[in-house]
Amino acid sequence: QMSKSTGNFLTLTQAVDKFSADGMRLALADAGDTVEDANFVEAMADAGILRLYTWVEWVKEMIANRESLRSGPASTFNDRVFASEMNAGIMKTDQNYEK
Repeated sequence: QMSKSTGNFLTLTQAVDKFSADGMRLALADAGDTVEDANFVEAMADAGILRLYTWVEWVKEMIANRESLRSGPASTFNDRVFASEMNAGIMKTDQNYEK
């Protein structure tokens, strides 16, 4: 956690230099999720950077292996369940924003 009163303080420039802009975005998004005061937790920024790195590596792997991925119509049971869940989520979102 970061607190100016305890001397544990970074400027925005220092934090971006240390964690990257994307690492900061993830940590700051997580910092204020409750009604309590928002705290920037360095461990969350570090974990965010690791998640980003893992995601980038996965994307590279998928691009390299795209020829071996399944293609054609989405007609299996799992395809239909996925489409149904996505449509249900879209409907719930639409209902929440229409109010």
